[in-house]
Amino acid sequence: MSGLTFRRPFTILGIVLALLVIAAFVLVALNAQNATSSPQIQVVVAAKDLQPRVPIDAASLTLRSMPVPATYPKVYFSRKEDLQGRIPLVSIPLGAAITSNEVVNAPQALGAQSEYLPIPSGYVALTIPTSEQQGVANYIQPDDYISVIATVTNGNKVASKTIFANLHVIRIGVLGGGGNATSLTVVVTECQAEVVTWFLTYASMKYTLESFHDYLSSSPQAPDPACPNVASAKGVTLQAIQAAYPTLF
Repeated sequence: MSGLTFRRPFTILGIVLALLVIAAFVLVALNAQNATSSPQIQVVVAAKDLQPRVPIDAASLTLRSMPVPATYPKVYFSRKEDLQGRIPLVSIPLGAAITSNEVVNAPQALGAQSEYLPIPSGYVALTIPTSEQQGVANYIQPDDYISVIATVTNGNKVASKTIFANLHVIRIGVLGGGGNATSLTVVVTECQAEVVTWFLTYASMKYTLESFHDYLSSSPQAPDPACPNVASAKGVTLQAIQAAYPTLF
């Protein structure tokens, strides 16, 4: 009788331990079920590392389902179309869900966070003044190609000549938000930039808008062998301009 009494506490202890083990398994199963049944949202994530100042294209995005975060609402995107063309303010790693505070629309990108201008390697951007009469009545738009005519007055002689053709316009400047363009930003070599600057200082310039049939493939893809980089520019003088454009003088 005393032996049974001695073993009874161990029997009860074993039962309690077994019940605790069963309860633990039940809790684990319930937690797993809750995790799998938690609300899901479909969000746009980066399909590759996204860099600041580089517009986002469709190939850079993909969709993924994820649980609703505890800190929700955090503004995610559910459609890739809503992000195309926007500009990251920070680096966004591959697989990261993109939030609205990490990107801006291109017109909103200012200062150090602005979009890179589409300047091919070996070229520079140069802004030149324009007006309705000078710039084809404001018909020049980004991605158009223009030619530049310079008019020089030399004593009693006045002469005009097309000094450059197929200059790619990448931006239009509108002062104060008005409707008339005040500047054109074009892609040129650094050597061309020096020549244009000389004519802006000592002559008058007018622009012609080229037919789109003529400039569909005019955008430079490789550096100009005559002026492959900024260091190639050596400056211009009156004598150099006269030698390059003798009919103007």
